[in-house]
Amino acid sequence: GACVLASNLRIDPDLANLLPEDYRSVQSLDKLRATVGGGNNAAAVAVVSPSFEANKRFAETIIPKVLDLQREDMEAPFFRRVRYYRDTRFMRNNALYFATNEELAKIETYLDEQIDEAKLEANPFYVDVEGESDSAAVDTTARDLQVLYERIVGQEYPISDDSTTMVLRFFPSGGRSDIGFIENAYEDLEKTVQINLDRFHPEMKVVLAGELLRQLVEIQTIQQDVFSSFGAGVATVLLFVMLYFLYKAYRARAGGRFSSRILSQELLRAPVMAFVIGLPLLMSLLWTGAAAYLAFTDLNVMTATLGLILFGLGIDFGIHFYARYTEERGAGSSVAEAMETTFAGTGQAITIGVLTTASALFVLMMADFKGFSEFGFIAGVGVLLALIAMTVVMPALLALFERTGLLNLEAAAASPNLERTQGRFPAARGLIVASLAAVAVAVVMLPPQFEYEFGNLEPTYMEYNKKRNVVRRVWGRTASGKRKRNPAYIVAKNRRHLRALKDSLNRRMRSDTTSSTILMVETLQERFPLRKERQQDKLQRISKLRTKLATNKYLRQDSSKWMMRLRRASQTDSAITRGQVPEFLKKQFVTKSGELGNFVIVYPSVGLSDARKSMAFSEDVSRIAVGDTTYTAGSTSLVAADMVSLMLAEAPWMVAFTFLIVALLMWVNFRSVKWAALAILPLVVGVLWMLLVIELFDIKLNFYNLVVLPAVLGIGNDAGVHIVHRYREEGAGSILQTLRSTGEHVAMGSLTTIIGFGGLLLSFHPGLHSIGLLAVIGIGTTLVAALVFLPALLQWVEDRSEASPEPRKEAAA
Repeated sequence: GACVLASNLRIDPDLANLLPEDYRSVQSLDKLRATVGGGNNAAAVAVVSPSFEANKRFAETIIPKVLDLQREDMEAPFFRRVRYYRDTRFMRNNALYFATNEELAKIETYLDEQIDEAKLEANPFYVDVEGESDSAAVDTTARDLQVLYERIVGQEYPISDDSTTMVLRFFPSGGRSDIGFIENAYEDLEKTVQINLDRFHPEMKVVLAGELLRQLVEIQTIQQDVFSSFGAGVATVLLFVMLYFLYKAYRARAGGRFSSRILSQELLRAPVMAFVIGLPLLMSLLWTGAAAYLAFTDLNVMTATLGLILFGLGIDFGIHFYARYTEERGAGSSVAEAMETTFAGTGQAITIGVLTTASALFVLMMADFKGFSEFGFIAGVGVLLALIAMTVVMPALLALFERTGLLNLEAAAASPNLERTQGRFPAARGLIVASLAAVAVAVVMLPPQFEYEFGNLEPTYMEYNKKRNVVRRVWGRTASGKRKRNPAYIVAKNRRHLRALKDSLNRRMRSDTTSSTILMVETLQERFPLRKERQQDKLQRISKLRTKLATNKYLRQDSSKWMMRLRRASQTDSAITRGQVPEFLKKQFVTKSGELGNFVIVYPSVGLSDARKSMAFSEDVSRIAVGDTTYTAGSTSLVAADMVSLMLAEAPWMVAFTFLIVALLMWVNFRSVKWAALAILPLVVGVLWMLLVIELFDIKLNFYNLVVLPAVLGIGNDAGVHIVHRYREEGAGSILQTLRSTGEHVAMGSLTTIIGFGGLLLSFHPGLHSIGLLAVIGIGTTLVAALVFLPALLQWVEDRSEASPEPRKEAAA
């Protein structure tokens, strides 16, 4: 059952879904989508050949076939409509009617400037002292107005400037989150368009792209990353652990001498050992996957990596248990005695470590950001299930395989590696001073850098980008060659609120003269007025422009293409009804119910790929009060901005709460402030070293790897817990013995966790790679702190006799 549930898990790469549903930006975006539909995500078919007529014949051949594509188990076709031909004659004749008041004012100003310029040039005494500055400004205005004209009128056919590329956009009937739907749609679309192209033109080629394909490529890449990393990580961890215990078992049985017979026997038993540790862990992963499916149905980009992480982390518990058990068996204990001793000693340390790690992870559930909360829940449950598997299933397998002879963990009584090691930890004082000096440098360099540029955390899909660039010859650029910025939308309750919203946003824009992020605010009703008085106002302004163009002698002499366009666009002399508006244009104005939408469109003046600018724009278009209603603009960029703001606000609290939980559990475990402090100090030192390393190597925190910081606190504390537990158990003077035994197991456990996270270093996705990199550094530095700083500190405490470890339990008995 767990296997079936876990197999149903899917990855949702949409970062917008990581915010709580009660966030204003999320609610605004949901309202926008509910009002106007699912957005402009479409499948794009680019047809490329030297002949426009050939491209046109091909388009008209495949359009009906594509619109008829349908899966057998679906009631509706894959695609509901296509963007292809537009009858632009109506728009060319009435373009000024669809201009806003501000745009009409710009045209009026431009014409006045043209008249003034012509008058000056006609004056025989005029000398242009300032050169071409005024003329250049007028030319710039003309170019801007031409761009505006082309945006309003649009193209008759979706073709590139040289007419060699035509792009058809097919809009799907299904949701972009249904990956199976997208896969089937593109598969059938590709079969449909790959007909005999030579009969249209010998040089014709067809390229598939579009936002839907980008979504599909992203999900497939993440899945491939996760599965390949998981496979490589699991294989590496199991091989690493198997070789380690093979070496330990051979050395214990051979007693320091070479024996091909013993080596052969241990080589045959090595897969059994890997099975004993690996099977319980894989069982716990399936249980965790089932729990994740029941709780969330989908994994997000951050929780998608947890399978590999939990394998590397969970095997740590198995290493400690198995290693201590083999030590006890090697010392001559029976199976039952070895189990009892292992449970009493190492089992307790494992349990405390797991509870500490799980508690630290569960703290993340308090976060509003789902990247934190879902990661904390799944990882915390996974750690607890790994504990159950390693302390219940694995001991049963050990006993069974020892009884059947598949494992033989009883070694020679006097094997040299089990002799007690005495001595002092060397250079304790110097190591402490050097460690604390590194800590001081780390504190001085705080806080660490944060990556605000979204683009640096997104993968570069080279093959897809080549296809996208073909489509961009037609879509995605204005006539000036600049990329369009994504606007934000506000859906007003009624038309009365539209003017108040626009006026409020314009006041914000004008009042902030240095850092306003708002470029322009417009309403659809300005482009297509409904009230008679507004219709008459617009018609009067157009009439004045028409008269000026027809009667002014300077303008009459201008026969340029642009001026001819203006004359044609100013011919509207009566209000346009909705029935006269072409269907392609009406779609931009109406809601899903067919009514004219009450939309306020806010265009940003800054690029929103930088999270800081995106957050500033979000601040400018949020919390706009009109009467008793407060509005917030909606767009995916604003949701992303809120996501980063929420993460930055919650991350320090998550780290602080996690540390408090870890400290509290240490005190509960040791019942002593001194011993709890000794166990937790290497964690503090190790985390500060981690921050020092990322500063020295210019590694930045980001909205992906921030989740690692609380996780490192929970995971990195295990090493200190195990070493302090074993040191107290062994007694004074046992630091080297503790390092030789438990320290070796701690190193192995941490290395397997590092390998687990390290699998993400192979990831193509920069965000996933950053998770692996920060985790590897953090677990590595906490391990070094536990193996170097903690023993030095214990030796210093022992030398000063400020704290004495408890006597060995065996001796006390």
